[in-house]
Amino acid sequence: MSAERTVLEELVVADVRARRDELCDVVARLVALDTTAREPGDPARDEAALQMLLAERLAALGATVDLWEPEPTGKGNRFVPDDLDFVGRPQLAATLPGAGGGRSLLLNGHIDVVGVEPREQWSSDPRVATERDGRLYGRGVNDMKGGIAAMVVALESLQRAGVCLRGDVVLCTVTDEESSGAGGRAAVARGVGADAGLCAEATDFDAWVACRGTVTPTISVEGRAGHAEMPQPHWSDGGAVNAIEKIVPVLEGVRALREDWRTRADHRHPLLAPGDIVPVLIGGGTWIVTYPHSCSLTCDITYLPGHVDEAGTGRRVEDEVARRLQAAVAADPWFTDHPLRIQWSDDVVPAEIPGDHPLVELALEVAHTFGHAGRVAGLDSWHDAASFTRGGTPCFSFGPDGIGSAHAVDECVTIDALVDFCAATAVTAMRWCGVAP
Repeated sequence: MSAERTVLEELVVADVRARRDELCDVVARLVALDTTAREPGDPARDEAALQMLLAERLAALGATVDLWEPEPTGKGNRFVPDDLDFVGRPQLAATLPGAGGGRSLLLNGHIDVVGVEPREQWSSDPRVATERDGRLYGRGVNDMKGGIAAMVVALESLQRAGVCLRGDVVLCTVTDEESSGAGGRAAVARGVGADAGLCAEATDFDAWVACRGTVTPTISVEGRAGHAEMPQPHWSDGGAVNAIEKIVPVLEGVRALREDWRTRADHRHPLLAPGDIVPVLIGGGTWIVTYPHSCSLTCDITYLPGHVDEAGTGRRVEDEVARRLQAAVAADPWFTDHPLRIQWSDDVVPAEIPGDHPLVELALEVAHTFGHAGRVAGLDSWHDAASFTRGGTPCFSFGPDGIGSAHAVDECVTIDALVDFCAATAVTAMRWCGVAP
């Protein structure tokens, strides 16, 4: 693998740099379309318009475009939310056919973004990509409409420079990464894949080859209603029971489990933090002078790729959490006849690929030619690369800038880094897929 760029690669890089303003314009057009992540039952926003914008540009390059609305998720699938529909929210997979004899490449990005609130704290309109001091500001410029725009412009620059790749390139943009990963899973089910792929998360040119997964329990505790200002007999004699107080040993059990995971050998990973369990929501009570008859606690649990069971699920983690929390309340006889109830939501499954995968090494070497000291790293959250990896396409995240401004007020991306990523994507495609005469 060469640390220097060839003459043909330099021609492509020069074309990318000459199209800096056009790249920023594409980002601006994507940012202007509202693709805020949604819950099941929420109406579609501008997802179809954004995907059509991309589809038209890719079709103009000669790509075969597949734009489809997956079937609703229905009920009982542990990996996606119940009753999530895709009406007005299509997925996109566009294939640029190669000349033959080369490896295929998947380029992936998610079009959904988080909300803009608190909007009044933004320095400029979050739906307008605004340039200041060498950066673009706006919701999604970093996570990850900037990366998607760069991938599209990279393919256009390859064509403008007369480059014909040997291997196919598949550019796939999906919905629902911010909430559940349902869009990426739908693409895998559709058969979208390649010999290897990269996802345009904002990694500062690192290669995120591993990520943690997520399971989310809601633990419900039963109490017994009664007048809060009247003396109550013991609960065994029919007295009121405060469900909020009964949640306290559950919280202590969560804390103990977290501390245990931080020191256990099976929770160590060279690139990732240990698994974690964090209380994120709590609710209970109905009136200011009434003993609360119930209380619920929701936790965010992250787990490592090594904790995925043989069936490709996080059930092993769920079983351990259930056992530990049941044990935390076992000393209280109230729970003998009023046991904890634990309800689990989506299982967002982690994955990893070897740090020395050929595409990882190639992408990092290309990044070095642009002056970026990228390294093999991991993501303590989750990304769509995991779904494609589990679907048979070794995939990692690789993109411009860092993820520090993602989800934040005044989200931004450095334009120079965005241009470098665009050029690096084009050069990586040339080296991975091969160039036909």
